[in-house]
Amino acid sequence: MASHVSKLLLGALAALSCSAAVADDITVTDVTGRQVTLDAPAERVILGEGRQIYLLGLLEPEAPFDHVVGWREDFSQADPDNYARYAERFPEIEDLPTFGGFKDGTFDVEQAASLTPDVVLMNIEAKAATEDAGYDDKLAELDIPIVYVDFREDPIAHTIPSMRIIGQLMGDEAAAETFIDFAEAQMTRVTDVIEDADPERPSVFIDRAGGYSDECCMSFGPANFGEYVTLAGGRNIAEGIIPNSFGNLNPEQIIAADPEHVVVTGGNWDAYVPGGDWVGMGPGADMDKARAKLEALTERTAMTGIRAVESDNVHAIWHQFYNSPYYFVAVQQLAKWLHPELFEDLDPEATMRELHERFLPIDYEPGYWISLNDE
Repeated sequence: MASHVSKLLLGALAALSCSAAVADDITVTDVTGRQVTLDAPAERVILGEGRQIYLLGLLEPEAPFDHVVGWREDFSQADPDNYARYAERFPEIEDLPTFGGFKDGTFDVEQAASLTPDVVLMNIEAKAATEDAGYDDKLAELDIPIVYVDFREDPIAHTIPSMRIIGQLMGDEAAAETFIDFAEAQMTRVTDVIEDADPERPSVFIDRAGGYSDECCMSFGPANFGEYVTLAGGRNIAEGIIPNSFGNLNPEQIIAADPEHVVVTGGNWDAYVPGGDWVGMGPGADMDKARAKLEALTERTAMTGIRAVESDNVHAIWHQFYNSPYYFVAVQQLAKWLHPELFEDLDPEATMRELHERFLPIDYEPGYWISLNDE
């Protein structure tokens, strides 16, 4: 084993020597507060989650995969519609080495080492499992640093710092700041209005991946979509019940809360639950099918007699807004649903289109949200 590791180390050193002339040592502070020193710009990157390409795609839209030497196999399964659009433009992604997850213990350290990465980008929620399995120590022995980012556990607090971290690692600081300026400006189009108007806050139940399983109901606590609701001028019925970002409500709690709005997060999950009752939101979604599935979800016990169903204030929105740097678009659409009189001139669809046209390597296609009260 020792000789094998030595060979891997020699390979890593040989690969690094090619870029030594232009690389400089930098120290970044990741979202866990760890200080990590490494050569930058990073030329060889492993993505601990495939959907981290959402961030890289913003920073390097012409060639987002040029420095990716391996990634976790989740993008094609969790978001196959966008994966297909990336694969059409960048067919080389079909040949990228794929990994299992750190959290489920299927990550292969030797495979990672053989790719001689400069850095492994990991999501913060995998940190405990990474340390419990000793992956961090094993990678450290191979001089492969881990940098933690986050755009899921607490996206409002961590997405912008994560963009800055990746900008530093990739030498894309200017591109990161340009996107951050755009994201912050789009957020203020909601938050400034809510602050000035101080409206009554309608109650909202966020139905996380409604229809994905027979159990009801996954939801969000004070972070992620729960915080999106607050920023958009609503009141999340799970706040105070679910203490962390993610958790569950039982049907009785939902009926007792009698929410004025229900927002179901949906996506194309045929890879996980073929033909399931989930609402297939995403680029190019079949909106007739999505509407039919959304209507069917109102027949569940948890929806019995609640105001949202009676008023058709039942909506569905793309699930991956919970796990991408596009969170501000979700906040805009929620605000549009919760306070249509305040946001008559706000057009989240135009925001999403501008995001694609200015920053992303793929074209925009509608399909990211639907409501039973749509005309």
